[in-house]
Amino acid sequence: MTESPSSAAHGMPAIHVAAAVLIDRRGRILIAQRPAGKHLAGSWEFPGGKIEPGETRTAALARELKEELGVTIERPRPLLRLRHAYPYGEVLLDVWVVRRYRGEPRGLDGQALQWCSRRELPDVELLPADQPIVDALRLPERLRQATSPFYEILTCEDFCHPARGHPPRLLGFLCRQRSDAERCAAAADFLVMREPLRHDDLRALCAGVDLPVYARGVALERAWALGATGVNLIAERV
Repeated sequence: MTESPSSAAHGMPAIHVAAAVLIDRRGRILIAQRPAGKHLAGSWEFPGGKIEPGETRTAALARELKEELGVTIERPRPLLRLRHAYPYGEVLLDVWVVRRYRGEPRGLDGQALQWCSRRELPDVELLPADQPIVDALRLPERLRQATSPFYEILTCEDFCHPARGHPPRLLGFLCRQRSDAERCAAAADFLVMREPLRHDDLRALCAGVDLPVYARGVALERAWALGATGVNLIAERV
């Protein structure tokens, strides 16, 4: 994942990066090691790189993975957006899950590559900006239950007094309106829509919060196209 030292702290915009969680048929996840001479050399990261001016996020992702790994990707799905401040400036990461690709990944920039199971991934020395991605990968594409060993979901009415469970569990908020979701975003790890949103509102919500969003009343691939991580299929609404 290439980065340039532009800096929000020095009046420059954040570095906008597209990154991929590339998953093979065995469910393993690909990570790359930053080579000597790079910032945080030796740390591991999810492959990807800087989005060029005028380039869409998916086009940048496809280009970077072709240049870095020699693979051609198909149908990436959004996972989350996140921001991280490094000493040289702020990075805005658009993270995508890629399960369909052609070619065998190779380190075309001389970077070491490693396949990890989901169980191994938390023990890897990842870049600080990449740590929230590991948590987000515990969330399913289709949300069918209000609680699990990995997460719990509260209603947006609980926002003022969120009662978190055990620290390893992710916290989601169930929201009716876009405004409710935007209000709860500060305390949430992910957002779940209780009612269908207009497509323009869903797209704006997903672009405006650095969290996974679960849409209601829309097909999964359409939800991905609008920027959502997945869909809410919980039968009995909490």
